[in-house]
Amino acid sequence: MLDRIKNQCDFLVTQFDDIPESRKEILQRIAKYIQEKNTNNQEIRLVYVCTHNSRRSHFGRVWGKVAASYYGIENVKTFSAGTEATAMHPNTVKALESIGFNIDQLDQSVNPVYAISYRDEEEALRCFSKTIDHPIVPKDHFAAIMTCAEAEENCPFVPGAELRISTTYEDPKAFDDTIQQDEKYIERSLQIARDNLYLFSLIKN
Repeated sequence: MLDRIKNQCDFLVTQFDDIPESRKEILQRIAKYIQEKNTNNQEIRLVYVCTHNSRRSHFGRVWGKVAASYYGIENVKTFSAGTEATAMHPNTVKALESIGFNIDQLDQSVNPVYAISYRDEEEALRCFSKTIDHPIVPKDHFAAIMTCAEAEENCPFVPGAELRISTTYEDPKAFDDTIQQDEKYIERSLQIARDNLYLFSLIKN
């Protein structure tokens, strides 16, 4: 794992006491789902869902994979999706890059594909905005993790999901084009990182 990402994880795992008990209960339900899959040597598929698949769902997807790797849970595949497709927001990319991820933009389309790496020997995560019915997103045997209230309301039913659970986060979009923009995007990214690290800390190999 890249040093800056590993160091960030090492710090965040000391902050679990700051997670509210109500949120820990939600995260424990996700951990139970993962544990059952892991015990049965099944592939673990986690789909992080947000309305536009531009900010919080990408943070979830990236940090979910990092947290699994940090705790040595290797049979995990993470995805992100939305109720509509837009583009991975540049501020999302900037926040991840500033934290320590290696990021390459692979094309110049209106919905660019980004290759995001958290460890040198691992194939990069390919991130772009997509809807829940995109071919790359699992159609069955997955957990749908709703990261925003809008997706929670607009997707009352996610076809094929074995678990559908809400872990809503405040949208950093509210701080776009303000002096707090960069700070708030990093803050939200690290909150989502901490939550993912907490839930994977509960998994027993």
